[in-house]
Amino acid sequence: MEEEKKFKVLCLHGFRTSGSFLKKQISKWHPSILHLFEMVFPDGIFPAGGKSDIEGIFPPPYFEWFQFDKEFTKYTNLEECISYLCDYMVKNGPFDGLLGFSQGATLSALLIGYQAQGKVLNDHPPIKFMVSVSGSKFRDPSICNVAYKELIKARSVHFIGDKDWLKLPSEELAAAFAGPLIIRHPQGHTVPRLGLHSSLYPYRNLLSNSS
Repeated sequence: MEEEKKFKVLCLHGFRTSGSFLKKQISKWHPSILHLFEMVFPDGIFPAGGKSDIEGIFPPPYFEWFQFDKEFTKYTNLEECISYLCDYMVKNGPFDGLLGFSQGATLSALLIGYQAQGKVLNDHPPIKFMVSVSGSKFRDPSICNVAYKELIKARSVHFIGDKDWLKLPSEELAAAFAGPLIIRHPQGHTVPRLGLHSSLYPYRNLLSNSS
């Protein structure tokens, strides 16, 4: 019997956490969902520049992908981060999809939008799908006018928490994709638990249309 093809997914963690922490967050998903993916969990390229929200919950070290101001309109080291991730994907891929939590989801959507516009990853196959948990859009017009210039055609699943402080930004990110699948949950800024029956079928449908 032929073994079911697994989709290789680059998983980008949230601000001032780590790849290991995101792996733990995702581990509460049902095994039959995780079985669909070959997941890779790199750490951000910069050590956390301040206190982490998971101190005392999960051991260090903690990392961040880039830095930003209070309004999330100015970014530091973003270009370096994008360059690093593109290089990482080419060397360690190809990747079928991206999965991200919070800052990682925001970055994932940016990479897919930039690739669609020919700005990055020209030497990597088109990214087929994205899974966003508590993601958001960048707010700098010079980024928005490229990454979200047109509806992003990659298949996408967006987990949006009713109590998440990024609920509205997550909805705005979903609206940047063509035909997004939105899965709402009653929690806050977290990766929700996924059972067998509640969420397996949307995933299978997403992937069957991405191959």
